[in-house]
Amino acid sequence: VQLQACGGGLVQAGGCLTLSCAASGLTFDDYHMAWFRQAPGKERAFVAAITWTGGSTKYIDSVKGRFTISRDNAKNTVYLRMNSLRSEDTAVHYCAADKSYIDLVSRVRDDYYWGQGTQVTVSS
Repeated sequence: VQLQACGGGLVQAGGCLTLSCAASGLTFDDYHMAWFRQAPGKERAFVAAITWTGGSTKYIDSVKGRFTISRDNAKNTVYLRMNSLRSEDTAVHYCAADKSYIDLVSRVRDDYYWGQGTQVTVSS
């Protein structure tokens, strides 16, 4: 199984980025997907998740209204559109896959399928 994340970069506050995570080696539409992030000196934390059908999503409060998670099961890809970026969004962003949506939105588990991480840096 491989999750390949990309799309990070350096952007000014108020700007936008779209992260992508392409999955291979698994039956993509059997898995719920999520984005996590890890800021310098902090632990990895949940950001957003989407069910395998795309019919339900969940976000942390600080990104509601700014970030949108979506997926294209035909392309085995999950996206995170990030608008109105803030300096506190600076972090390495990781995609993850698991069959437990409840776990994805509430826990960080080592045994999720993880992408390699993509750096998002927001300058103020």
